[in-house]
Amino acid sequence: MSRRSPLRVVLVVFGAIYIATGCKPTEPVPDDQSRDGGQPEEVVSGDQTKDGDSTSEKTEPTNEGDTSMTPTIQTDAFSNNEPIPARYTGDGQDISPALSFSNVPEGAAELALIMDDPDAPTPSPWVHWVIYKIPVSATGLEEGVATSAAPPQVSGALQGTNSWGRLGYGGPAPPAGSGAHHYYFKLYALDTTLSVASGLEKDALLAAMEGHVIAQAELVGTYQR
Repeated sequence: MSRRSPLRVVLVVFGAIYIATGCKPTEPVPDDQSRDGGQPEEVVSGDQTKDGDSTSEKTEPTNEGDTSMTPTIQTDAFSNNEPIPARYTGDGQDISPALSFSNVPEGAAELALIMDDPDAPTPSPWVHWVIYKIPVSATGLEEGVATSAAPPQVSGALQGTNSWGRLGYGGPAPPAGSGAHHYYFKLYALDTTLSVASGLEKDALLAAMEGHVIAQAELVGTYQR
């Protein structure tokens, strides 16, 4: 039997131990993988949840209001979309008709009313009446409201300027032969009291009311010559 060198014996023994233990050299872990071999952890963006679903989009709260409290405006002088009697026009006594209000919302602080004619042959509707700061306690306006800055028939109310440049009510007076004109009586319920003076024109009143109208009602009358 030949004599083995010590180095060969050592190598044989080391190889036997290596095979018996099943050891493998450790491979370096790439920087873009986790130690368990998975993909790198995702960074959760602000608009996603941890499971990758998008979060629900925020929506502004809405307030549809109580339809049972929709205000109404009526008159005994004529029905909605029916002719206005001559008594309330430029062909008669030219006084305002009596109006009644109901179902004014509980949150209202005061009321305002605008009457205009969108059928007028002018660039903008012809304004017949502007009255505001009407108390919410008022159940309407009596016939023939005075054409003054602060009509005595409506405590606290003020009147604005119509398209004739006058304070208070001015009745229908359409051009002859122009067909039936429609006159809109628009009642506004406001959530605040306006700090304004008398004499406002329609556009100025609308600007003052912007963002404060919580409900409105409409009555339409017609007239032709």
